[in-house]
Amino acid sequence: MGLPKKTKLMDALVANWQTEMEGYFTYTALSDAETEASRHNALRGLAAAEKHHAELWAGRIKALGGAEPVYRGGPNGQADELGARVGGPEFALRRLEIDESRDIARYGKQLKEFGDAESVAILNEVIADEREHYATLRGLIRGQGMPDLTPDEARVALDDLLNARRKGHPETASWVGDAIYGINDGLGSIFGIVSGVSGATLGNSHFVLIAGLAGMIASALSMGSGAYLAAKSEREIYEAEFARERETVESNEAEAREVLSLSYQIRGLPEEDAERFVEHLAKDKEQLVRALARERLNTTEEGLSKPMVSAVSGALSTALGALIPILPFFFMAGYPAVIVAAIVSLVAHFAVGAAKSLVTIRSWWSSGLEMTAIGAVEGVVTYVIGIGLGRIGGG
Repeated sequence: MGLPKKTKLMDALVANWQTEMEGYFTYTALSDAETEASRHNALRGLAAAEKHHAELWAGRIKALGGAEPVYRGGPNGQADELGARVGGPEFALRRLEIDESRDIARYGKQLKEFGDAESVAILNEVIADEREHYATLRGLIRGQGMPDLTPDEARVALDDLLNARRKGHPETASWVGDAIYGINDGLGSIFGIVSGVSGATLGNSHFVLIAGLAGMIASALSMGSGAYLAAKSEREIYEAEFARERETVESNEAEAREVLSLSYQIRGLPEEDAERFVEHLAKDKEQLVRALARERLNTTEEGLSKPMVSAVSGALSTALGALIPILPFFFMAGYPAVIVAAIVSLVAHFAVGAAKSLVTIRSWWSSGLEMTAIGAVEGVVTYVIGIGLGRIGGG
């Protein structure tokens, strides 16, 4: 065995030893705190098994010439941390149940990676025991039932279990929705351009139209491309999450079922019904994967935006909003055109703000007045700046 390969193997064996020792101390502390005799004995048995696994790994480490491993965890393992979490002992057992399933999956991967026959033999023994541990914990949880939690407590407990499940996996980046107010963006940006150029040129319609139309085209293209990339990124993130959930189901289906069942229970579904439903989903692995992805991203493939549709709607809505402040300058010039453009634009600001109330909880008049005030400030500021720039350029 080459030195780099042996070093990698040794690191994995030491990590396995640390895991088993932490399990030993965790189960020992939990058993000491347990007053019910059968549960106390079950947890004590799990602790003894974890200690035996640690001894197996320590023996293999020494046989390969390694030093005696040193335990770096706390005297009670994870027991103190788990006991302080929302949900109490029963959710602590659920967390350990997930940890056991993760260990089974990790050891399963090591079977393919280790090129050492003696280590593989230990792995086979440990995996068989860990499966028994998983079944034991599951029995303890089913026998005791779920604790009564408030919805907020249940959400915290689920987040904790999901964090345990995601340990070792990179978090996906946050996805950007396509709820973009194109009209508002086009109206606001081009109204500012029109006001500024009007102030600089005393309302010269020729210059205002050139600047306004150029800004309209640029804003529409920018919004369209941004909407396209946002929708495309959202779809790519969903596909990556879908692939990750498929890998999870393939490598550790028991863990995936447990997390999905708990998600449904938190929504109010009785435990028995939740598990029956998950069992039904699991008959079709693709259905199980889709359900897990939906839980993670709160969306489905059907709910994703279509990149081209988002691009076209974003570009057209921006262009429509941008056209409003420009329209008066097609027919008028000078200060009358500036005044009409300001009135039309402020009315449009109010209309857009009022329309926003359809997707928010604010009243239409409050949202409309806010947008109008913002537009008025924007117009005045850019108009004054434009006058100043016009005098500088003329001077």
